[in-house]
Amino acid sequence: MSSDIVLEKKLNRIAYIISFVVILAVIGMRRFKIPTDIDFGFLPPFHALLNSLTAVLLLFALYFIKKGDVLKHRRMMTSAMVTSAVFLVSYVLYHVTTEETKYGGEGMIRVLYFLLLITHIITAAIILPFVLITFNRAYTGSFERHKKIARWVYPIWLYVAITGPICYLMLKPYY
Repeated sequence: MSSDIVLEKKLNRIAYIISFVVILAVIGMRRFKIPTDIDFGFLPPFHALLNSLTAVLLLFALYFIKKGDVLKHRRMMTSAMVTSAVFLVSYVLYHVTTEETKYGGEGMIRVLYFLLLITHIITAAIILPFVLITFNRAYTGSFERHKKIARWVYPIWLYVAITGPICYLMLKPYY
């Protein structure tokens, strides 16, 4: 077994642990609140900005890899990983300190909101370990295996990055 495969397996174990911890944190943030005097109400637009930036970075990454510019693709993907990581930490911080905002729309717009929200939450929860594994494969030089998984991970990650800000914009009047 080559050292890159060994490293990839170690990094994948870390990816699984991170994914498990994030899922526990997201579940826990709904049940437990940390009292604070700090108003984190400024964070939802920041979250939408981070998700939007992630979507743009993902689109640029696709553009660069299609052009064969691996270095710029790598930079865009690494930046997308950073913006997503900052988002996750900030999102959990916001939700463990702030009461949930209820959506107030009615009719078909309510159905659309909850359809987007539910698919966003489910795909976000499912895709995290796969994003990390895909990144690990590129990082360790397993490019053929990276490409194979990236073909289906990428559009799901992009969907999550786009639907997050849409849900925010739909919820914004009720903050």
